[in-house]
Amino acid sequence: MMTTVFPLSDSISSSEKMDKSSETKISSSGSTKVTVESIIECVNKEKDSRRRPSIYTVPSTIRDLRPNSFSPRVVSIGPLHREHENVQEFEGRKPYYLSTLMSDKSSLQQEVLQSCVEKAYTLMEDIRACYVWTKTYKDDEVAKMMVMDACFILGFILQIHESSKRSGKRKNLVTQVIIYDLVLLENQIPFFFLEEIFGCTLSKFYPDVSLIKFLHPVLDHLRFFKGDINFQNISTNNTPHLLGLLHECYNPGDNDIPTSTLSSTIRSAIDLDRAGVHIRPNENPKWLMEMDVKVHRYPLFFWSWSKTALKMPVLKVHHFSELVLRNLIAYEQFRRTSKYITSYVVAMDMLVNTQEDIAKLIDSEVLVNYMSSNEEAAYMINSIGKEVACEEFYYGEQWNILNKYCNSYWPKHIAKMRKTYFSSPWNMIALVAGIILFTLTVLQTIFTIKPIGSNN
Repeated sequence: MMTTVFPLSDSISSSEKMDKSSETKISSSGSTKVTVESIIECVNKEKDSRRRPSIYTVPSTIRDLRPNSFSPRVVSIGPLHREHENVQEFEGRKPYYLSTLMSDKSSLQQEVLQSCVEKAYTLMEDIRACYVWTKTYKDDEVAKMMVMDACFILGFILQIHESSKRSGKRKNLVTQVIIYDLVLLENQIPFFFLEEIFGCTLSKFYPDVSLIKFLHPVLDHLRFFKGDINFQNISTNNTPHLLGLLHECYNPGDNDIPTSTLSSTIRSAIDLDRAGVHIRPNENPKWLMEMDVKVHRYPLFFWSWSKTALKMPVLKVHHFSELVLRNLIAYEQFRRTSKYITSYVVAMDMLVNTQEDIAKLIDSEVLVNYMSSNEEAAYMINSIGKEVACEEFYYGEQWNILNKYCNSYWPKHIAKMRKTYFSSPWNMIALVAGIILFTLTVLQTIFTIKPIGSNN
């Protein structure tokens, strides 16, 4: 009987391989556990909405379209633009506004400042969590930055209140530019910290004044629609910063506004007018940005009172409108919030194709143009809507009604006729001349066949 003898070296080699395989499995298992724990930690951070950064550099897809709309011109708030050269001059003036804030409380100044700084250190973790930091700052640097910036904002607005009592509501250019700097997405401090500093300072001396009421002059100046903001509906529970508060001013409130995906476009303002749609201001809106459509079953195209009507909010267009709208859109695009500003801008982008559309909206009294030309206003409205995703469209119902009306028989053919024959004065003159020529030709033919005075 033959016995098979295996080499000892092969047996040892096999044993070593098994040991290494076991070590690899253990190592792999350990790495897997670490990776899983890391992923779970990321998921838990994402679930904590308050910890999600709300102040950050706007992504390049939107920022590169108009960089100046996101960078402060005069004053830097927070860390993101603090090192920029153009804001350094004003940085040295912030202590003046702090002293203005405490000018009547000199005996308590040390105590008030100490209270403000203590708030900054107490809330340091929450403050840091609000930013996507581009530079490392120590805690004492962050505390000083937050206190100085919060006191500057409050002191600056206090000065607006005092100057309005002396000289009315008119604001000088520098004041206006600073107001617009305060609502740039990249130029913010956390709103909860501004509330804390307000509580440490002005609230102690003016207990009947809330922070929202104190901010009225700024919010009212930033309003780009005609009409009053309903400050009673504004909630600050989840407001991340001043820009977020401005966004809250346009919230529909308790009104249940249906939304839909953007499935269809609409004709321009000129084409709607040709189809017999009368554009006019929305005098009694349910919310500040409401658009409404009133359809007449038997419209008479020559009388505006019998036309189908598109009722719109009255938009004020000026050079700063673009800045405010772009920052509100950027805020909506990268935050879990209602996108009614984006929806409105997309709707306006459809209504405006050329300067003639702007002229029509001006004639319809739904747009006030402070730009140098209608062409410039049209370009601004069209450019704001670029690279913008509109997942929630607040005017889908109105758009569907208008499309159904414009595609019906009479509006469709009358619009085509008006575009062909009445689109310009020369077309109208040519049409009238053609009708006169045709009439004369018919008369000439009749009198040629049957001369005047003929017995037959």
